[in-house]
Amino acid sequence: MKIIRNIFDLNKAIKNFKKFGFVPTMGGIHQGHISLIKNSQKTCKKTIVSIFINPTQFNSKTDYKKYPKNISRDINILKRNNIDYLFIPKIEEIYKKKNKKIILYKKDKILCAKFRKGHFEGVLNVMNRLMNIIKAKKIFMGEKDFQQLFLIKKYLSKKFRIKIIKCPTIRDKSKIALSTRNNLLSKKNYKKASLVAKYLIVLKKKLNINNKNLSFVLKENIKKLENFLKIKIDYLEFRDEKDLTFAKPNKKYRLFIAYHIGNVRLIDNF
Repeated sequence: MKIIRNIFDLNKAIKNFKKFGFVPTMGGIHQGHISLIKNSQKTCKKTIVSIFINPTQFNSKTDYKKYPKNISRDINILKRNNIDYLFIPKIEEIYKKKNKKIILYKKDKILCAKFRKGHFEGVLNVMNRLMNIIKAKKIFMGEKDFQQLFLIKKYLSKKFRIKIIKCPTIRDKSKIALSTRNNLLSKKNYKKASLVAKYLIVLKKKLNINNKNLSFVLKENIKKLENFLKIKIDYLEFRDEKDLTFAKPNKKYRLFIAYHIGNVRLIDNF
């Protein structure tokens, strides 16, 4: 594994390779990331992983500063998984050039975009920069961050003629979707997050989206979860997989949730 810290060295290293996979991360490498890497290694000759904690997608400096970091641990894990290149740029390396900012359309300001103003603009703008630097043929992303995956595909895939490969969410034994933010949970709150996941897996199977009172039923379930587990839910919504509009009969759909547990905000979909 070759560790690269600037664009010049990256271009030099990959100039002779055309078909390689890219796995963008913010570190805190876990089995979810490893599954993305394995998918890339199956179909691409070379795999590049980036670790870059992007400051422009955080809603507060406090959230940015407390985001879990352990670069030496991440490097050791990635070495064991035989990736070809690890790109660890500094902030000034990524943002040294001025780019036209990407602004979300009004219709896309739903789910997390409604509650985290500017977050996805930050995500799209950094991905625009990374994709311009790392001209991969395929990017591997997890379905756990489904809205992020959807927006990157919508706003950037055609521009860069790149294929976004969506990979299944990886869960632990407690049914919690693997996430770097899980490291911020206390044992008590981890158990609560497990109960949320298990509850929603059952709820999705039980509810009928043809129900005219679906909105009311979801609101009642929000109250139930909030009162029982002492959490704060931003949203609990059924959305169409294809375009993230409200779910329709005979279409593939997912149940999306974002909630605050202690000082940690978690998202998931089922």
